[in-house]
Amino acid sequence: MYYCLLVIFGMIGATSRYALGLFISVEQFPLATLIVNLLGCFLLAFITYFFTQFSSIPAIVASAIGTGIIGSFTTFSTFALESTSLIQDGNYLSALGYILASLFGGLIASALGYKVSKSLIVRRKRGKKDGR
Repeated sequence: MYYCLLVIFGMIGATSRYALGLFISVEQFPLATLIVNLLGCFLLAFITYFFTQFSSIPAIVASAIGTGIIGSFTTFSTFALESTSLIQDGNYLSALGYILASLFGGLIASALGYKVSKSLIVRRKRGKKDGR
């Protein structure tokens, strides 16, 4: 069952990444990959924390979603290739900006995903206590 979920979720993630790449296209800067990877960092942290707080969601499903959807949505290899291409083309400032935005932006997006997830869970627990 895990492998079936992985394939299905992988198709969803890869298709989503391709579709987003069609809508976001900048000639001199790999903006689509940056957005995809930052969004993926946020979503993986959000989903991972959120799912660990609910026992009703089987761990196998949470793992398949994280690995399948987010794993196929984000792309480290494209980040590395585009960074190398910017450097080889002499776009050193763009390459540095892209690398730093990816690294620090990814860390910030992950932290934000965790905090947003935690905040939603706290609100949900408060709502249950208040009888909502």
